[in-house]
Amino acid sequence: MNLKELLDKLETEETKGVAVGRINALSFDSRDVSPDTLFFAVPGEKSDGHDFIDTAIEEGATAIVCERFPDALSSDTTYIRVKSAGQALGEIAHVFHGRPSAKLKLVGVTGTNGKTTTATLLYRLFKSFGRKAGLISTIAVFIDDERRPTSHTTPDALALNALLEEMCARGCEYCFMEVSSHALVQGRVAGLRFAGGIFTNLTHDHLDYHKTFDEYLKAKKLFFDSLQPDAFALTNLSDRNAKVMTQNTRASVHSYAVAAPADFACRILELSFDGMLLNIDGTDVWTRLTGRFNASNLLAVYAAARLLGATAEDTLAGISALTPVEGRVETIRTPAGVTAVVDYAHTPDALKNILDALNDVRDKSSTLVTVVGCGGNRDKTKRPEMARISAANSDKLILTSDNPRFEDPDAILDDMIAGLDEAQLARTLRIVNRREAIKTALALASKGDIVLIAGKGHEDYQETKGVKQHFDDRETVEELAGLNSPTPPDKPQTNPRQTPDKP
Repeated sequence: MNLKELLDKLETEETKGVAVGRINALSFDSRDVSPDTLFFAVPGEKSDGHDFIDTAIEEGATAIVCERFPDALSSDTTYIRVKSAGQALGEIAHVFHGRPSAKLKLVGVTGTNGKTTTATLLYRLFKSFGRKAGLISTIAVFIDDERRPTSHTTPDALALNALLEEMCARGCEYCFMEVSSHALVQGRVAGLRFAGGIFTNLTHDHLDYHKTFDEYLKAKKLFFDSLQPDAFALTNLSDRNAKVMTQNTRASVHSYAVAAPADFACRILELSFDGMLLNIDGTDVWTRLTGRFNASNLLAVYAAARLLGATAEDTLAGISALTPVEGRVETIRTPAGVTAVVDYAHTPDALKNILDALNDVRDKSSTLVTVVGCGGNRDKTKRPEMARISAANSDKLILTSDNPRFEDPDAILDDMIAGLDEAQLARTLRIVNRREAIKTALALASKGDIVLIAGKGHEDYQETKGVKQHFDDRETVEELAGLNSPTPPDKPQTNPRQTPDKP
């Protein structure tokens, strides 16, 4: 593609060097540069793309997008200075791949909790309507029926636009995707045209990256500020930040709420381990998902489907057939009569939600044992709060490792234990080894009891000091309960570019 075409709508600050014609590839990693590449010098947390401009040129880059010019300029290279190289990467990637989002009905879901469930259920719902659809989520990417692994909640701009282009080529009409706060700040979704955006909620998370809650809120708000007038902005009025999110949007604003007035509302009529009965739009519908937070997720799915043109009858029928998303309130009944629940909850609010859901439906004579940890090299301020919430809403608590990454697992548990009082400490065990923690929890539970294993959900690895070893909470429970044979560990993987983020 011609460089002039790629830069046509881009806001540039200054251009230097010779005029370059055809561009064959885009890259923000000097290791991936090939001849006639447009290289983006994107500043990052651990490295700065400006330090690799000369390397990129040596590998064949003929044009550079940067935020500051290097001291020495190559005589046969074009340099384009912009305010944000990350933002420019997103915008140019969209043009390079044929503006695929304009050919799809692309719906983004953002918020702290509920993104994966909402996006996945929307994908499944529209597939049940017989429509070709795509999904980009924390758990997996789907191009119609083809499943692919994913390494980030929201892929980088190049991978994202390539996926959307492929979805268009495969005849997809819709795509539902999670939009993380990191992606918004880093410009990964810049240039995309969304048919709609959904706000789920905003609670304590990612302060290791955003530093303050206000900055985290502003990051999420960027999504709704960027929506076009022909898009919809669907916001959850049950969250106190709902109106802030949409106050400057040009999109048409619609609201949803559980047990409160909104454009789309529902009431919970019955709750059980096997599902719940909801009243949506005056119609009763049974769903196989449970928990008040899932009522909110399902209502968001219903509202978005209606805003995309689906009928109420078809949408409610489709919702009644939906099943829980992998790693979200997944239940395992052991031969001993214990109900083990595997859930991805890794924020204070998500943890409170799943514990509330279990306490709402369990027999009051049963015991609830919670196994939980916190990831290393992430927001430390939530650690004592998560321990406190777990202890306050469980009968017994076992603190253990999640993904320690490059931190000392014992130091992480020290941070968590700091949130407990003496009475809570008396009901708490500290077991660093996650497998041993799950084994102990199952041993402490009797027939009719519940064991919640929180934090990892769908993840099938544990990361320690840069090495990812196979570890799956569900597999571990089934093995310890005698429901399957042990799974041999995978060969350790140490490539840092394959390490998933948890936003």
